[in-house]
Amino acid sequence: MNNKAIFLATGIACALPLSAHAIDINDELALVLEIQAFSDYRAGGVSMTRNNSALWLDSILVHKPSGAYAGLFTSNIDFGTQANREFAYYVGIARPLSENIVGSFTRIEFEYPNSSQFNFGEWIATLSAHGVTIGVKYSDDMKPFSDRRTIAWVGYEHSLPHDITLDARYGLTDMERAIYVDNDGSSRSLYYDWEIGISKHQWGVDWRLAYIDTDLSKSECASGFGFEENCSAALVGSIAKRF
Repeated sequence: MNNKAIFLATGIACALPLSAHAIDINDELALVLEIQAFSDYRAGGVSMTRNNSALWLDSILVHKPSGAYAGLFTSNIDFGTQANREFAYYVGIARPLSENIVGSFTRIEFEYPNSSQFNFGEWIATLSAHGVTIGVKYSDDMKPFSDRRTIAWVGYEHSLPHDITLDARYGLTDMERAIYVDNDGSSRSLYYDWEIGISKHQWGVDWRLAYIDTDLSKSECASGFGFEENCSAALVGSIAKRF
């Protein structure tokens, strides 16, 4: 985290469908609990932990008849400030819009203990059909300058034999100001990121390995996020368990 640009974006799936592992509270409510361990916490292609490991905890309360949900997420982070943990609180709804299309809408608030001046909120909307998801995130109070930020992405998942899933993502992050400065003095307000991953459900947990990268140079990364190595290509492994 630095005083030129604060990315502060989470990779959580806020519109998580009601999992087969959900804990039924009663006929209307269910609780989804998830623990994920990552070799690197990446959001929008950028490391939130300076290329170090992270542990996510996510809990989601789902109202089954309506598709409404509320959740709490937390992860360790490293932005080079006093903040070493990220909390996210969110509410939303996921509903089928037709036989094959599911839409979701979420409001999420991020908090950073010891660095509360960087707290912010954003809106998230998604449409999913036939394994394809299109999504948009928008915030108008990105700190420290209360900038606007828009993130748009498209993702795809395809099931393979033996409980293997192939997935891909391509995204665009657009800030209000040209905060990414290259060595030649040029600057821009947006960058692209992409990833491709393969996952498998085995021994009761989900295993995933993904290649993640951005089109930011090292100097652009340093000017935007404080560390030049946070935006480089990486292989990221993860293990997830749902209860």
